[in-house]
Amino acid sequence: MPAASTKLRMLAVSVIASLTVTGCQTFEDAGRAMGRSDLVNDLAARLDRALELTYSADYQLPGGQAAGIVQAQDPARSAYIYPGGRLTVTPDAVTRCTETGGRMACTLATPPTPGTKPTVALFAEANQQGLVTPPVVIGMLTAAALDPEAVIKQSDTTVAGRHASCVEVQRADGNFTACVTTEGVLGSFNGPVDGKPTELALSRYSETVQKDAFDPPPGAGVVDRRPGGS
Repeated sequence: MPAASTKLRMLAVSVIASLTVTGCQTFEDAGRAMGRSDLVNDLAARLDRALELTYSADYQLPGGQAAGIVQAQDPARSAYIYPGGRLTVTPDAVTRCTETGGRMACTLATPPTPGTKPTVALFAEANQQGLVTPPVVIGMLTAAALDPEAVIKQSDTTVAGRHASCVEVQRADGNFTACVTTEGVLGSFNGPVDGKPTELALSRYSETVQKDAFDPPPGAGVVDRRPGGS
């Protein structure tokens, strides 16, 4: 998951240490400027560490809509809830649910092979519905750090009562701002994802998870497309 599994490790690659941050610090103030690699790796490491946490996070989307990310461990499970659907990844299945006519229809597919990284494409539907996932944010940060033309500014803020470090990125292919809490949870994001404007902000964080968080919604129709499924 995105956090889909603790098997999903750092998607960020090693970045060029000589690249430096612009913004509040100047190039001349090199003694105090944080290197791009330091900044990106710190935020990416926070997001990565969060893959080993148990938590529930609610997000506010534009227009009063809501989304959420839920994770639990032993075994690793994650659920991404967004307007009109949800994606759940467990050791047993990848479950995609879509609301049609007021009723959820869910399809069970084979989960990622243990020890492999789920691809970012797994989260495409969540991204399109407004819930940008941590693996996607890690990839965007890495791409920005590798772009010598990118301008990156650092700041700090508070989101849902939790401290968060933020980066504002200006790039030729699109600007974005991302904030990550001290725990490693995505605090907020504003920018284009897969060509679609995306904006979300953390509204609630809890270290508890409901027992049925990874089950198909009550009353949902379920089709099992796993080998041997019915």
